[in-house]
Amino acid sequence: YHMDRLPEAQTYLDKVEASCKKLSSAFQYKVDLPEIDCEKGWSLLSLGGRYYERAKACFERALQSDPEHPEFNTGFAIVMYRMDEIYKDGTDSKSLSLSPLKKALSLDPKNTFLKVLLALKLQDIQESSKGEKYIKEALDQVPVEPYVLRYAAKFYRREDNPEKAIELLKKALKLAPTSAFLLHQMGICFRSQMIQIRKATRNKPRGKDKEKVDRLVRTAIFYFEVAIKQKPLFVIAYLDLAEMYSEVNQLREAEDLFKKALGLEPVRKEEKQRAHYRYGRFLECTKRAEDVAIHHYLEGIKINPESCSCIVEVLQRLATKRLRQNSRDTKSLGALGFIHKLKGEKEEALEYYERALKQNPNNSEYISALLELRLSI
Repeated sequence: YHMDRLPEAQTYLDKVEASCKKLSSAFQYKVDLPEIDCEKGWSLLSLGGRYYERAKACFERALQSDPEHPEFNTGFAIVMYRMDEIYKDGTDSKSLSLSPLKKALSLDPKNTFLKVLLALKLQDIQESSKGEKYIKEALDQVPVEPYVLRYAAKFYRREDNPEKAIELLKKALKLAPTSAFLLHQMGICFRSQMIQIRKATRNKPRGKDKEKVDRLVRTAIFYFEVAIKQKPLFVIAYLDLAEMYSEVNQLREAEDLFKKALGLEPVRKEEKQRAHYRYGRFLECTKRAEDVAIHHYLEGIKINPESCSCIVEVLQRLATKRLRQNSRDTKSLGALGFIHKLKGEKEEALEYYERALKQNPNNSEYISALLELRLSI
């Protein structure tokens, strides 16, 4: 139709109509079949995080027709796991996928993909011993399957066993050498080894320990850089790479990478929120640029106020500390006003915004917030 080949377009419309009639559909060009919903769900799932809600809705519709169908349950469990993961790392951690994963695996007990995902979810709720049983079963079933190796590696890395994780990732990279996910996980593992040494030396490595830390940081940087080359919109890899440059005091390079991560488009709002949060931590803790850090914390919260408890906590702590040092600090007063407003604590929010406005009488954001609060009380 868009190529203006109308006879051919009509031919396919006729085929759709014939199929709908054959399937006794009440509609001329549409048929409600759970199998179609399932296929649409898989397609949307493959397109990335922005489509997860739509994929979830498709699998839910399919399940309404057949609640015990193994494939419908598998698709639903996987999309719920992916949605769980979106809200982790700096925001809220959820476990909405635990029950769907258990049910899907009970209906398809040989499914290794479900086993590794369930293992990671059990690890999330501090049931690692149960999770490891599923990891071992999956590795025994398919010892050279990249997705099993990568999730098994993630499991052992989170168990503070980066050596085992690296061993598995090396096997996976032989099978999929350009996988950005695997390359990124390798970088994370070398970073984990570096952190282990730092903890063991109370953050003051010397001699051979210092040499090993430097080598591990360089190796992590290498893998993060290669991951970004393979996947130019890999926000988390940019953030991890920035933090590694910060680790070796290359602050200009680190800041450039944080800014690049914030400028990437199109990316999920959760990734953008995470970038504001981690850049804010860098500004606050490394550069001591607390004013700018407050700005990024606020921007991160505004992206999605429902999944930002960690950022709110960090911002509240920073603003409160600054007010103890200077009770007239306008940015801190405004930030606390914003936080109390977000929490529905209107009287407290009013107090802080009024104090902020005394210091900065022409601030349109504070004026607008005050008007809104006064009208709502």
